[in-house]
This record gives sequence, structure tokens and C-alpha cells, in this order.
Amino acid sequence: MAEGSDRVELDDVDRRILRELSSDGRLSMRVLADRVHISRAHAYTRVERLRSTGVIESFTVRVDHAASGLGTSAFIALSIRQDSWRAVANGLKSMPFVDHFSLLGGDFDVLVLVRTPDNETLRHVVLEGLQSVDGVRSTRTWLIFDEARGGLDSPLPPGEN
Repeated sequence: MAEGSDRVELDDVDRRILRELSSDGRLSMRVLADRVHISRAHAYTRVERLRSTGVIESFTVRVDHAASGLGTSAFIALSIRQDSWRAVANGLKSMPFVDHFSLLGGDFDVLVLVRTPDNETLRHVVLEGLQSVDGVRSTRTWLIFDEARGGLDSPLPPGEN
């Protein structure tokens, strides 16, 4: 889980680099440098600084979940015992079909994103998986009909290129 980390000041070049790499993490340094209008050596230096300071955590693949056989998705809110966050987090980390989870403040304690091949598997994950985790008091499920990405994939403020 995310811990309090030191904030890194980003300039416009850094934000353009992040936007380009978020769009395509496989860009060569030459292409990246051309797109953000800096030298290739400067691109290497900037990307390494962003990586070493933790701004870039990793390079990854964005998966089309439906095309990969996980076409049923749901958000499941959990109410947990107050002293059970670490145990619940450990259980969720190893549970099949759990894509993401977050500790919340509000009416629910944890929000879990689950991706399964079908409704039967989703039912199994909720009723036999999540509800059996020690510390989970109750669950509430919202089926996802459609989803899209927001502006966070483009780390430049609107109107800036």
C-alpha cells in the first residue's frame, strides 16, 4: 500500500514525459525525446530521475480485461473490524480475481475492484472469498456495466501541451 513519500517537483517537461510514457511505455528514448522536444541524453536523464525518485514506479501493460477473459467486473465495498486492516489487506493481496483495493474513510472501510470471467465466479469470489476473510463484517457489490479512463493518464493540466 502507498506510504507517505516525499513529493517530487515536476516541471512541464517531466509532465510531458509522463504523459507520453503513460500512453505508450514502450517508446524508445529517441521517439520520447522527439515528442517532448529534448535531446535523447536529456530524455534518459529525466526518465532515470523520475524512476529513481519513485515518480515512475514501473513500466507495465494496460490490459483489455474483457478481451483477456475477465469480462465481469464489480466494485465491492467492505465493512471491516477496526483492528483488521492489515489482515484484510494480506488476504486481498493473495485472493484470485482481486484487481485493486483501497482503504477508505466514510461509510465503508475498503473498496475492492474484482474482475472475473462470469457472474458465477463473481458470486464465488464475494460469497466464499471476500466474506470469509477474517475481519470482514459485511460486503456490498456494484456490478460495472462499462468503464473508461479519466484524465490522470494525461499528467498535464487541461490546455497545456
